[in-house]
Amino acid sequence: MRVLLSVGVWLGVVGLLHPISGFPFILTQLSIRKSSCKPIPSSMTLCHGVGYSEMRLPNLLGHDTMKEVLQQAGSWVPLLTKQCHGDTKKFLCSLFAPVCLSDLEEAIHPCRSLCEEVRDGCTPVMAAFGFPWPEMFNCSQFPEGNELCVPPAGLEDKSPVVKEELPCAACHSATDNEKDFLQDFCSRDFAMKVNIRSVSSVDGDVMMIPEARSRTVYKAKGWTEEELKKTVLWLTGGDNCICQDLQEPGATVLVMGHRADDRLVISWVRKWQKSEKEMKKFSRTVRKLQC
Repeated sequence: MRVLLSVGVWLGVVGLLHPISGFPFILTQLSIRKSSCKPIPSSMTLCHGVGYSEMRLPNLLGHDTMKEVLQQAGSWVPLLTKQCHGDTKKFLCSLFAPVCLSDLEEAIHPCRSLCEEVRDGCTPVMAAFGFPWPEMFNCSQFPEGNELCVPPAGLEDKSPVVKEELPCAACHSATDNEKDFLQDFCSRDFAMKVNIRSVSSVDGDVMMIPEARSRTVYKAKGWTEEELKKTVLWLTGGDNCICQDLQEPGATVLVMGHRADDRLVISWVRKWQKSEKEMKKFSRTVRKLQC
């Protein structure tokens, strides 16, 4: 019997579910590990409004802690803003935050058809930004639909796509911004402290120009003389998401990123909200880092 489960009816059909036979898939070992139900945290932007409130931990991608889940899931938020497929959120959340039902011990995988539809819709968009469809989302590892799994939306379930105002991946809030900065510093091409001079939109991206006099450059790997004299930073796809920390001209921000072709692209930005004395102390700490 073909059993397909839509998000909206998961909680209503617990009594009809049957144990799943062993899946010959890459994710099998992850799905049968002892797991527990955890509330989906409000800070998990990727899965806001997904249709259920509790997830399995570890999840289907092997993330053991909620901190790891939030870090890894956050990098996929920008894909939602591209609206490449209506089921993108459903597919990603079925892996990062799989639904947890107390009466069902087995993890519920996404159906292969759900994976294939999202892959076919989103691969061209990802390729345009230089990212391939990842191997961890290889659709061949998911059930074909004759087992319990999460299916794509049927025609009757589809609704017009509404653009969501989601935070940009580079702008997610964090509990310890200084620690995050120091931890990721060595892996970035540039890092600095700046005051925002102006922010504008250019073809869907956000261009940020810092005040030259307030700029403190901690790292500038491979910068040209022009970039050192007149720095221009870019937030790719910034028109399609929200970055509160870049909304206030004159605000002091810490920013890190990488070079992409001829642009300096922001991959992490946080507003500095402490005193000037604390900033000087932080700057001394950054300059002592050995990469």
